[in-house]
Amino acid sequence: METLYTLTIFLILLGVLAVPYWIRAAKHRRESEEKLNKSLHAGILTPVTLHPHIDIIKCIGCGSCVKVCPESVLGIVGGRAAIVSGIKCVGHALCEDVCPVGAITMGFGTPKEGEEIPWYDDHYQTNVPGLYIVGELGGIGLIKNAVAHSMHALQHIVQGNAGNTQCEFDVVIVGAGPAGIAASLAAKESGLRYVVLEQGSIGGTILHYPRQKLILTSPVELPLYGKLNISEIAKEELLKIWMQIVKNYSLNIKENAKVDLIEKIPQGFRVKYGEAGCTAKNVVLALGRRGSPRKLGIIGEELPKTAYQLIEAESYEGKNILVVGGGDSAVEEATHLAQFGSKVYLVHRRGELRASKILRERAHKNPKIEIIWNKVVEEFLGDKTLTAVKMKDTVTGDLSTLEVAGAFEAIGHKPNTAFLKGQVSTDEAGYIITKPGTTETSKAGVFAAGDVQDPRFRQAITSAASGCMAALETEWWLQDQSK
Repeated sequence: METLYTLTIFLILLGVLAVPYWIRAAKHRRESEEKLNKSLHAGILTPVTLHPHIDIIKCIGCGSCVKVCPESVLGIVGGRAAIVSGIKCVGHALCEDVCPVGAITMGFGTPKEGEEIPWYDDHYQTNVPGLYIVGELGGIGLIKNAVAHSMHALQHIVQGNAGNTQCEFDVVIVGAGPAGIAASLAAKESGLRYVVLEQGSIGGTILHYPRQKLILTSPVELPLYGKLNISEIAKEELLKIWMQIVKNYSLNIKENAKVDLIEKIPQGFRVKYGEAGCTAKNVVLALGRRGSPRKLGIIGEELPKTAYQLIEAESYEGKNILVVGGGDSAVEEATHLAQFGSKVYLVHRRGELRASKILRERAHKNPKIEIIWNKVVEEFLGDKTLTAVKMKDTVTGDLSTLEVAGAFEAIGHKPNTAFLKGQVSTDEAGYIITKPGTTETSKAGVFAAGDVQDPRFRQAITSAASGCMAALETEWWLQDQSK
């Protein structure tokens, strides 16, 4: 009888403790699967920045990574950790730190395809002497890393600076994000002649984070400024700190100065931006990994709530939203926004979408998406924020106005090939022209692969294939040169 009582008490305790856990675990699994299916359906599962690669063989499904992720990027699916909301990932890497079995590594691209990362040595100098790569462009995310790499690169420049007075600057820094600002502080502290060229506004990649985005970092030591002792901070607050640093130390930063050409010359480098240019002994590339979005070039594009990438989708819940474009990106954004907005207007200048068949079908079947054919946006309207758009019919020429709470331009990105102008042949849109059936460019020994030479397909699988072709053709070319 005593044994029966003991067993009964044990079962009761087990039920009290275990059943709630099983219920919560089951609920979490359902929610994770729903998030995963939504991300897959919208085609936005893979993050664009540094993110976790999960080895499902090693993963034991303990959920430590899920608990520590501040962005709810991860979930447990099928008993293993998985990315369920990739678009929210900004590369904190906390998941990698807490994984007890080492199943998580941080990287770009996908575990199968990877993503090409520029080569550099221990001082972040590339195979071109005097040209350095720091921050996210070098395959390493997080602010603390960007700052550390920038300072290390500048220390190496200082050591090798022999007082070259033939160039205007000792170093040109491209990009005014965390890496660029840290590099400029280090340059100023060391007495180097420097200038920072930023294609947009001060802040870099941080500017593209959603409003009130919580940024996690580690305390870092900045030249001149001292210790930046923060661990959690909102995007806006961090930007205020950067702007205050720029003002207090009178950093030489040129905004809206997009670099078009970096050319090697005997003294160092010639850098062209817009109608201007300069020479420098060294160049530090701290420009992040985001391309330059194509813009409509119309009045009102600078208004708040007008964006070029999918951010803050949740803030448009129950509102009317506009998406401009007809390709895969536009339809993917419209599909994702339809989960939040009451109505998504997809405006396309033609009478047929250019997106893939499966995406077209999703758009047509979605009751929240209304496709507006044969119209172009002429102007974004509003006083302090976007309230409406003026559109023109491409067939009749008639004008109309549509009230919206937000607009997303998804008309593609400009290939970042301006710096190659005059060196290899490109088409009117900036894509590198290659010899049919090869990756050969107009310049011997220079090969092009991926989206930069593919204005039509622009798919991961075609990019990977052209990358293999370029590698083989490079090897063959080098062999021919050694004969």
